[in-house]
Amino acid sequence: MKILEVLTYYRPWVSGLTIYVERLSRALVEQGHEVTVLTSQYDPALPRNETMHGVNVVRVPVAFRISKGVIMPGFGPMAWKLARQTDVMHLHLPQFDAPGLATRGRLLRKPVVLTYHCDLQLPVGFFNKVVDKVVQFQNQTAGKLADVVATYTRDYAMHSPYLSQFVDRKLVIIPPPITLDPASDEVVRAFHEKHALGDRPVIGISARLAAEKGVEVLLHALPRVLEKYPDLLVLHAGPYKNILGEEAYANRLAPLFEQFKAHYKLLGTLQGDELTAFYRNLDILCICSLNSTESFGLVQIEAMRNGVPVAACNLPGVRQPVTMTGMGEVTAIGDSDALAEALIRILDDREQYVRSPELISESFDPTQTAGEYVRIFEALQQGQRPTKSIEPPAYDRLRAMRDEALRPTTK
Repeated sequence: MKILEVLTYYRPWVSGLTIYVERLSRALVEQGHEVTVLTSQYDPALPRNETMHGVNVVRVPVAFRISKGVIMPGFGPMAWKLARQTDVMHLHLPQFDAPGLATRGRLLRKPVVLTYHCDLQLPVGFFNKVVDKVVQFQNQTAGKLADVVATYTRDYAMHSPYLSQFVDRKLVIIPPPITLDPASDEVVRAFHEKHALGDRPVIGISARLAAEKGVEVLLHALPRVLEKYPDLLVLHAGPYKNILGEEAYANRLAPLFEQFKAHYKLLGTLQGDELTAFYRNLDILCICSLNSTESFGLVQIEAMRNGVPVAACNLPGVRQPVTMTGMGEVTAIGDSDALAEALIRILDDREQYVRSPELISESFDPTQTAGEYVRIFEALQQGQRPTKSIEPPAYDRLRAMRDEALRPTTK
């Protein structure tokens, strides 16, 4: 099957959305499908065309930017060309061009699947308010034209003004694809020694330095946690320099980073086995996002599959990995005191939160995700559409694992 994946930013851009599409595309290629990614040439130094891990990547030059979006005059003609050559169109929102792409699919009688990854929240200002209205209109139009709308959890869908209209109509729930490169014990030890971890408790955060990630919530929680664990260290994996649109946020946090420099290390982007080594050296992962631009938090599963509990915020969708597995604590959004207490509870009795990494890995294996999409693609080619938004069996298995772990033992 020839599959066209379309999104605004693709690798080497780092975000949950780009990592999702990369993992899905590679899994589809491994299953014998021909995958083309249509995206922006957001950096002029990137090649217009290249093959990455068997995936054909086509980048369209950017004329100018509107907030965090891009305008690409050549996108429409290229979309027409590639749409004619494909069997299925898979669009990833948010993106400005989704309605035009969905329209092309309808006109060419090609199945159109739309995966909605998260809301788009722009900085305050009149211009961005106008842009937000345009994006909402674009999303609505694309959703109505699409044959199927997909997302990660029913929880997020039911709380989303956009997705809730499609529940039990054309919405499907598909676990996101999550995998990591293996890391040898030697690599894990080298990471431990490089960062002089010793016997210190280690909290991890894996996110780019962006306002919606709520990094300050963790920073404000540190004094309370340090009272009980004075040698605590936070390792922050993810880009933190020159993040588009986040310069003011980085400047605002700079004094806090300076204040806690003995307890907080910014590592930058980690990849391959170094990222796995990062997780394997953690005691806890923290995810403290502030709004619905976070819909799940793939990094939670990356941590859990390495035996690391999570302190997660109580956002729809984001709370699901912890509530499904019991592998951590859920805290009030933006509440540093609540986060501090949760971190202390986990550090005090970490082992009670650990679950089977094998079942967690299996539940989010990219092969499984790709198989679910292929099943939907093939059904659409046969004129069949889903009518129920049922969560996948993998989520039921995780809840059963949680319940078994929490069941009192009998003597």
